[in-house]
Amino acid sequence: MFKAILIEKDDNGYQAHFTQLNESELPEGDVTIKVEYSSLNYKDGLAITGKGPVVRQFPMVPGIDLVGTVVTSQAAQYQPGDQVLLNGWGVGEKHWGGLAQLARLKSQWLIPLPKNLTPKQTMAIGTAGYTAMLAIIALEKNGVTPEQGRILVTGANGGVGGFAIGLLAKLGYQVTASTGRLAESDYLTELGASEIIDRNELVQAGKPLQKERWAGAIDSVGSHTLANICASIKYGGTVAACGLAQGMDFNSSVAPFILRGVTLAGIDSVMRPYADRVAAWQRLASIVDNHLLNLLSHEITLTQVIPSIDQLMNGQIRGRVIVNVNR
Repeated sequence: MFKAILIEKDDNGYQAHFTQLNESELPEGDVTIKVEYSSLNYKDGLAITGKGPVVRQFPMVPGIDLVGTVVTSQAAQYQPGDQVLLNGWGVGEKHWGGLAQLARLKSQWLIPLPKNLTPKQTMAIGTAGYTAMLAIIALEKNGVTPEQGRILVTGANGGVGGFAIGLLAKLGYQVTASTGRLAESDYLTELGASEIIDRNELVQAGKPLQKERWAGAIDSVGSHTLANICASIKYGGTVAACGLAQGMDFNSSVAPFILRGVTLAGIDSVMRPYADRVAAWQRLASIVDNHLLNLLSHEITLTQVIPSIDQLMNGQIRGRVIVNVNR
């Protein structure tokens, strides 16, 4: 038997609860993992509350992140005792995920635990930090350097935003943070932001071309915010789009792209190829430190997951939530 968060849907409705399951109930997969830590992400909140059509089949164990130790393996590349990490691949949506003490997964979804990172540190980073790193790599590949000017980060108090600020600052970039919680300015400054703006500057429909303000941007908001960012990027700059907190719509024009040579780079972390994942995690292992991780994260137990979800969905939690599934 093992402990887990389970989502069920039946004639009585949709519900998530803390429970115990039998190992025989685990889904198919060639690697079984004793989970050490998972995390809470916005997608997990949608799954647990039912506020978004995230879960594709029931019952479902949520949790898009996990780290743990291989117990059994039918895959040649992993042996019992190996420490492995997972982000995405539809886990927690179509396949039982990380908010449990055991997981059975496909070996091609896993990567080895990065050197120089502990299991707890990897979940402090999680999908949020991994996504932020992928976005920064996209800026770098398109030639955006610290010398070219400021980088805008939206959704600054969220996990992706917080990591983007901290990582960019460590890499020498000047960062402008956009937030709806200006009371958190001291926190954003400590992460590395040198300028903070109110998100209301960006949330309304604007002109297709605006004053050139930023050399690049990492946006987790979408909608009018993303359109206004594209309209305000300097010539030749890049916007990495990785979220839709404001909405999925994108009411822009071709003007920034054909008149200023702006690049809009889409950042998908869910289906990313193995090599990209390993490269991003290696970069993270070389950049992050305990000070940044302690600023950005706090730990809860598996039994605290459901009571914490409303806070997460209401934007009352900053940074990352690590879940110790064995406490």
